[in-house]
Amino acid sequence: MSHRILLAAGAESLDGRALPPLPGPDAPLVCAAGRELQSAIPAVPTVVVPMTLGRQSDLPGVAAQSLRWAARGRRRGDLLLARPLADSGHLVGWLRGAVGRALASGSAARTAVLLVAPAMGPEPDAELFRVARLVWQYSPVRWVEVALSGGEPDVDEGIERCRLVGAEEVVLVPASFVPAPVRPGARTAGPLLSPASLSTLIHRRAAEAEHRWYGHGDDGLAETIPHDHTHDHEDRPKETRIHVG
Repeated sequence: MSHRILLAAGAESLDGRALPPLPGPDAPLVCAAGRELQSAIPAVPTVVVPMTLGRQSDLPGVAAQSLRWAARGRRRGDLLLARPLADSGHLVGWLRGAVGRALASGSAARTAVLLVAPAMGPEPDAELFRVARLVWQYSPVRWVEVALSGGEPDVDEGIERCRLVGAEEVVLVPASFVPAPVRPGARTAGPLLSPASLSTLIHRRAAEAEHRWYGHGDDGLAETIPHDHTHDHEDRPKETRIHVG
């Protein structure tokens, strides 16, 4: 790649603190979107990847604003904005995979899955509940609940709710970059994406941004509306629909 990769992190990764170390000699730089991003942009050609899984829809716009400010006085094309790492459709697919792995060692009939992610505000939190509903719809599990770290319901309340509805086992599954916590009497699933898979996807987004620039002269800085991934198939997990009757 001809551009250095810089990751614009937000609440889904605790401003980058929850992102794992990425493999390879060309590991991306990480900083929080906003003023930190604005001051961290290096003098070399750089492509910025917004690190959202779909809940923080304003992250690309925040990153674009920082890049437009930093681009003043620089050659056009030095700074590129990639499309977001993922959207909620990707998140649903990855969570379904995590649920499937968690159920491989237990009984689905009496197991509840508790999706855990940081509280981010009314709309992002409501989006997580919508994601949970889709995960439940297309997964072989009886209960899928939500817990918001730093919000309501919190993790302990979520576990209690799972017990009250009849679950004999509760599996905590991270629904963000932040690892799910460990609680007595519950199982904790691993990350949605391994460091290698995450690195591959980041480099794919950066390569797409370079292709868009060199092929179409589009640096991405005018794009402030969340990207619609409806027609993106190369990295979206396939959903298996359940037909009744």
